Amino acid sequence: MTIPTAASRPSVPEQERRGVPIAEPKRIAHIVSVSGSQAVAVLDRAIFDEMGRRDSRVQIGSLLKISTPTSSVVGLVSAISSPTPSIDAGSPELGLIEINLAGELVADPATGRLSFRRGVASLPSLGDAVLIADRHDLTRVYAQPAVPSIKVGTLYQDPAVPARLLIDELLAKHFIVVGTTGCGKSSALTCILRRVLEDHQYAHIVVLDVHNEYPSAFGDQAELIDPGNLHLPIWLLNFQELTEALTSADSHRDAEAEILRDAVVVAKRRFVDAGTTRTPTMMRRPLDGGGITVETPTPFRLSDVVAYIDEQLGKLDRVQATVPYRRLKNRIETLVGDQRYSFMFGSLTVQDTMTETLGQLFRVPSDGRPVTVINLSTVPSEILDVVISVISRLAFDLAVWSKGGLPMLLVCEEAHRYAPAGPADKFAPTRQALSRIAKEGRKYGLSLALVTQRPSDLDPTVLSQCSTAVAMRLSTERDQTVMRANTHDGALDLLDFLPLLGDREAIVFGQGVAMPMRIRFDDLGKEHAPHNLQAGFSHHWKSPNMDRQQLETIIARWRVAGRERTDSGSGR
Repeated sequence: MTIPTAASRPSVPEQERRGVPIAEPKRIAHIVSVSGSQAVAVLDRAIFDEMGRRDSRVQIGSLLKISTPTSSVVGLVSAISSPTPSIDAGSPELGLIEINLAGELVADPATGRLSFRRGVASLPSLGDAVLIADRHDLTRVYAQPAVPSIKVGTLYQDPAVPARLLIDELLAKHFIVVGTTGCGKSSALTCILRRVLEDHQYAHIVVLDVHNEYPSAFGDQAELIDPGNLHLPIWLLNFQELTEALTSADSHRDAEAEILRDAVVVAKRRFVDAGTTRTPTMMRRPLDGGGITVETPTPFRLSDVVAYIDEQLGKLDRVQATVPYRRLKNRIETLVGDQRYSFMFGSLTVQDTMTETLGQLFRVPSDGRPVTVINLSTVPSEILDVVISVISRLAFDLAVWSKGGLPMLLVCEEAHRYAPAGPADKFAPTRQALSRIAKEGRKYGLSLALVTQRPSDLDPTVLSQCSTAVAMRLSTERDQTVMRANTHDGALDLLDFLPLLGDREAIVFGQGVAMPMRIRFDDLGKEHAPHNLQAGFSHHWKSPNMDRQQLETIIARWRVAGRERTDSGSGR
């Protein structure tokens, strides 16, 4: 399936010829007040029948248009009220409609066709007619043919009208998907990315999958990576990340960090001087010539780090002074011997594999698989933040050094876990890496897609940089308040519906859409839906589900290499 182009997308007259019924626009009210970007209209009595019943129904969030001498102004219904309810059931009540003005439909001077543009040049005035937007108008506003876009679902107001996202605005300026557990966030994200991939086979998308949900979502278009085939050598870490991975989290950390700094510099110089690497000639400098620092992305051997520590231990006499040296050495030896960390510490030989590592992570070249799904569910929690920090930092550095020549999208599931709001109780470099991408990434073609069930727990700096929001069902008032604080384009009143949205329904607002809209995402089908490992209790508890032998097998795997990797999550 390909994305319809402006030429191939059905026009409104073509829809009529195909037999799709399209009702004529109908006047329902007239303007009685205009104040800034808001207008108030009174329902016309003509819409009531002889029994006092309305034959036209207006809901909050519906798109209306107001006829002016030069254009048709469009806006969203933000409130409906009846200030003077009628006592007589047979007589119509006075009905008021509050409208947030958003844009206007104007004729193109060259073709004469109506098109939508944001902003209102000709404000409505008293008495101007208010009409319910018909399918013609909805299509012109929400499915603009001249703008690159992707269809992700249908409009709530009219399911016959496609809901489209503006692809360049969506990807170039970061977007976020929020919603409570079970509302369909992962399916919504998958729907968006699959529609992008339909017409962009040379994309570069990296999904940080912390729950192993996406192995089946993209089929053969995804390169699946987990600790079994991930190679993230220790020398790619910067000093903050090395300190987090190798030192103790207690009063000895500062002393161990100082020892580690000196040891890493010496180990890097020894590796370069040995001449066994493909490091460029300009980096092969004498040991006393400088040039190599603790931050230089140059390979080094952990054996050289341990050797340096042993050399220093031989020079120390006091037992107390040797404690940080011994603790650091024991920590390194423990990590090297733990198979769960083999993707970082387990290589028997050390080589400059930076090109291969970046090529694997960021799909260079893509080879028909433009998506990298990195299964982080089996990465030990003690080092998960470090791994995410390394990948995020490498993505940014690659974008900078390529001067924007490699546009990439970094998808962060459960973003609030490693870029939290409030005091930095988590690994600070992870939040710093994502904040840097959020603030500067768009300059270099690096974009973020954040997914979270708790936007109130997400770093406000990162959240504020997302120019498009896909807001699904949110139940807690705290999360709703945060989304309202980051809402613009007249969508504030629509967010009152967040607790009432059904599964796969969302309110989308920001620069990635022509106007705020309430939509329902397309159904992906079971074969492409993200895989949820949540147990079906009503099914599994009706029959025996595990015996002692199976339990022993699980424990054996657990002890050797951590939690089992599912077949669908294993790398290719």
